Amino acid sequence: MILAWIGAALIGLSLGLLGSGGSILTVPVLVYLVGEPEKLAIAESLAIVGGISLFGAIPYALKRQIDWRSVGYFGVPGVTGTYLGAALSVHLSGVVQLLLFAGVMLLASVMMFRPARASDGPAHARSPLKIAAEGLGVGVLTGLVGVGGGFLIIPALVLLGGLPMSLAVGTSLLIIAAKSFAGFYKYVHVLQEQNLGVHWNLILIFTVIGIAGSFLGARLGKSVSNDALKRGFASFLVVMGLYVLATNVPRVLNPPAPVESRAH
Repeated sequence: MILAWIGAALIGLSLGLLGSGGSILTVPVLVYLVGEPEKLAIAESLAIVGGISLFGAIPYALKRQIDWRSVGYFGVPGVTGTYLGAALSVHLSGVVQLLLFAGVMLLASVMMFRPARASDGPAHARSPLKIAAEGLGVGVLTGLVGVGGGFLIIPALVLLGGLPMSLAVGTSLLIIAAKSFAGFYKYVHVLQEQNLGVHWNLILIFTVIGIAGSFLGARLGKSVSNDALKRGFASFLVVMGLYVLATNVPRVLNPPAPVESRAH
């Protein structure tokens, strides 16, 4: 399990360094290093991401760097979408969810390779309807594959909501926490219907290590080039996304034959 704990530290470290994207490591770490089943890993990922994001948002809240109106515009539809996505997950196999997750990883890498266009300049006009629509969409994605979606939320808050980056990061963390807990709540009930239960000790340990890693990452981030970090992390996401695709596409194309019972 040592590799799994290292993975938990990397989740928090990347969140602290980049402000987004780190949560996308949680599901692969739980599946490939811990050995959790796909659906269980997605559910536990939501709890872990929610816990780390909530603690990460506290310093921003104390500095009054959270835009509560945007939390309402984006967060309420996001929570609704996440709950809906978790409910829809019962109709998808764990393998299909991992394939969707791989697509999200590749999308995140594209977003991170793009040069940042945000600034602390004058805010644009708010578009509540567009913000709510994207919040709903990102929420459904969160519920289906277990990622916080910060790499989508922050650009939406800046480009659609007119927030400066100084407010967008803290606002995003609070929205991610709310969405993740809503999705996790639904997943607990979905898993109970399948006679599965989450591993609370694993969630607690990952969350604590992730929080410690995020504070360390925030300190290190002050002396490291953010653009270089994003390019390196984006490259890693491409490799991981392709690996998830390579390991799961054959499982979809050549599913194991069902075991037939023989009656005599």
